[in-house]
Amino acid sequence: MHTIAHPCGDVKALMLRAAIVLNGDHVNRPEERIMAQIIETIDVDVPVSVAYNQWTQFESFPEFLDEVVSLTQVSDTLTRWKVNVGGAEREFDAEITEQHPDERVAWTSTGGETEHAGAVTFHKLTDSSTRVTVQLDWEPKGLLESIGAVVGAGSHAVKKDLKNFKEFIERRGSESGAWRGDIDA
Repeated sequence: MHTIAHPCGDVKALMLRAAIVLNGDHVNRPEERIMAQIIETIDVDVPVSVAYNQWTQFESFPEFLDEVVSLTQVSDTLTRWKVNVGGAEREFDAEITEQHPDERVAWTSTGGETEHAGAVTFHKLTDSSTRVTVQLDWEPKGLLESIGAVVGAGSHAVKKDLKNFKEFIERRGSESGAWRGDIDA
């Protein structure tokens, strides 16, 4: 087999990884569960406090996160999500495991139909610009998500959502609210 240059990387390696993921061996051996990881970054032209404050307004996520149908903040540390991924609607709860104003929000899913954990960090670039970085670790479920993980569909979706966030917050120019509480890990 020849190696083909591809934007997703070495196609031969992708095909090998897909074969490993799709042959089902990891299903029978939970200790070998496959976790996908996504890390994406975007610079936004608002102060760090504005970017962070808007991100704490979880119920506004459907306005800029394409796959989020609804999100309800149940308590300071618990959120309830409804998402639509590739036509499949899923619900899950997520616990905020760490939150520090103008720095970081981290979470892990605690129940429902999806397993993931992640963090969003905020880095002051200048007085009027911020770097937002998302790290998301998730366990693909089923054939479609396994293939998507192999070819980087999740990374593409996060990149698009960050672009949507940038457009949303820069258009507004200010946050729609804020929660400045501190949650230690």
